[in-house]
Amino acid sequence: NLRSQSTLIRSLLDFEHPVNPAIMINNLHFYNEMNVLDFLRDIGKTLTVNYMMSKESVKKRIETGLSFTEFSYQLLQGYDFQVLYSNEECALQMGGSDQWGNITSGTEFIRRNSGGKAFGITTPLLTKVDGTKFGKTESGAIWLSPHKTSPYQFYQYWLNVDDKEIEKLIKYFSLKKIDEMQAMIVQISSDPRAVKKELAAELTARVHGDDSLNQVEQVSQLLFSKKLDSETISSISIEAFEMVGQDIPGYDFDKNELTEPKALDDFLTITCPVFSSKSELRRSIKGNALSINKSKVSDENRTLSSATLIHGRYIMIENGKKNKFLLKTS
Repeated sequence: NLRSQSTLIRSLLDFEHPVNPAIMINNLHFYNEMNVLDFLRDIGKTLTVNYMMSKESVKKRIETGLSFTEFSYQLLQGYDFQVLYSNEECALQMGGSDQWGNITSGTEFIRRNSGGKAFGITTPLLTKVDGTKFGKTESGAIWLSPHKTSPYQFYQYWLNVDDKEIEKLIKYFSLKKIDEMQAMIVQISSDPRAVKKELAAELTARVHGDDSLNQVEQVSQLLFSKKLDSETISSISIEAFEMVGQDIPGYDFDKNELTEPKALDDFLTITCPVFSSKSELRRSIKGNALSINKSKVSDENRTLSSATLIHGRYIMIENGKKNKFLLKTS
């Protein structure tokens, strides 16, 4: 978990800046040699129980149940701030609004034990449209890690947010200049989709990099573009196809299956059972719903061969607008 967090943070902050490089410190470094008696003597005595009980976060939990571990957490976070203040001249702590009590405990630690003055800044917690917390334990959470939320899913999240949320999200997350953000906000009423696309591109590039953004945009083309055809589909990168494979259903098959031409109905009902029966496949063709590599299929007797493969390994199947499959050679 620590390695994962470190990797994510290093992708967002500049640790190589020649003047003000970011610094990452693990608080285990100053707790590792501390025992419980040291903790009680040096840290626990700093704040009174009355002071700790006055925190809103404690008041909300005290009647429903608050463990000693949870209660003492503000001591640990407060001491963290004090150490960073003393050792690294860190005078400002930032966090979500739910951290206000812990942050001000830190400023109190610094005032009492170091005679210094420190500050805290909090921002309102990000909530979903229904007002519920946007946290890691909630459904619909979005993660920075590509292993938790793929770059494509990350990009799509911003495209699909409620129009009412766009202005708030621009102010929270965009690093554009003020006048550029204001122009985006003005545009929401006339073209919210374009604004969401601009925000999605900015955030995807910042979190996952320009290469991933390029792949994501190719994936969007592959899945939704009506202009893409069977001839130009080969211009989509292998990386984009791999990304598509993470987000839509698919089947792996042996490349030798297509060494010789193979009947379409056998391939799509037996080798890769996209359809449950040959009659279902025929209905799809008659309804002009089936596409292979962005090309409509009108012939029930069509065959597939190795020439059908894109980049020598992929076949894109679409049955109507919503049912998409990526078939891949193993």
